[in-house]
Amino acid sequence: MTTTPPLLQARDLVQEFTVRGQGGVRGGVLQAVSHVSLDIYPGETYSVVGETGSGKSTLARSIMNAPPAKSGDVVFQGTTLSALRGAELRAARRSMQMIFQDPYTSLDPLWPVTRIVAEPLQAAGMRDRGKRRRRVGELLEQVGLDISVHGKRRARELSGGQCQRVAIARALAAEPALIIADEAVSSLDVLVQAQVLNLMEGLRTSLGLSYLFIAHDLALVKQVSDRVAVMYLGKLCETGPADELYAQPRHPYTVELLDAVPRVERGRHRAPGAGGAMSAAAAAAADDGGLPAMAEVASPVNPPSGCRFRTRCPRAQARCAQEAPALAPPPGSSPGHLVACHFPVAVDQPQARTAGATRL
Repeated sequence: MTTTPPLLQARDLVQEFTVRGQGGVRGGVLQAVSHVSLDIYPGETYSVVGETGSGKSTLARSIMNAPPAKSGDVVFQGTTLSALRGAELRAARRSMQMIFQDPYTSLDPLWPVTRIVAEPLQAAGMRDRGKRRRRVGELLEQVGLDISVHGKRRARELSGGQCQRVAIARALAAEPALIIADEAVSSLDVLVQAQVLNLMEGLRTSLGLSYLFIAHDLALVKQVSDRVAVMYLGKLCETGPADELYAQPRHPYTVELLDAVPRVERGRHRAPGAGGAMSAAAAAAADDGGLPAMAEVASPVNPPSGCRFRTRCPRAQARCAQEAPALAPPPGSSPGHLVACHFPVAVDQPQARTAGATRL
């Protein structure tokens, strides 16, 4: 990847929204995305994970310029999107398509499948109805649907997995180079999730696609990702190759997220209370010289000074409140593994993996 130019570059993106005070709660400026930078290379899946409210979906929409970021730049296929307007912007975004979380509400409930998939073709100038219908049939076949069976159906007549396949076919109609999947499988059951992920992986190989995969389920992300970025309160706190990040997480927040992933370990018994707010790994981190973990969840309207995770971090010290950490290679990491932490978890520190059932 280092010798290949990035397909997409996001540089210092900032997205903020004004929040009005209600019911005694103070308003202010919600800092949804704060100075986020990332690169996505041709043919790779780059995943962004984090809790609900961490800014993942807002980051995706800011990259799409829907709405444009307050500041920062998005360079896609060598073109700066913020410099484009109107038809030029629409043409550039045609190569960057989005798949949304809810497969039902993302499709027009009154339109049949053939019209839904044909709409991008018509918008791109394909006026011949016969050509459009043939192309729609090819797209549906690519996602495992038969136009003769599913073509006349509407969203309410399809299962969730079938709706998401239609959404993928619609995205493919524009022949994109990048697909942004915003929690694209989170509303599906486990078996259908696996089927849709296998489909997306097959399309990546056959069509040379790249993905920006937004998720909160780290188990899913591990299966499909080349690189993973962990986001907390609008900032990236750790990013790196998926295998290394899962094997040796260096940020206390990443440790906490991984410790919350349910898992079955044969021949082992969990200690009483395992899987709670403060994991065994976090407790070990606290014993390593940090402060006890605080359960306070910070607000994006009034984030903490310095490191935004410090109010929950078992390793927090005075410096964490005074100075915001920058993404940098931690000691002992491989190239491309970056962490925003003044006191990163050591490589040789045991990483406990409990079977907690916390939903992220």
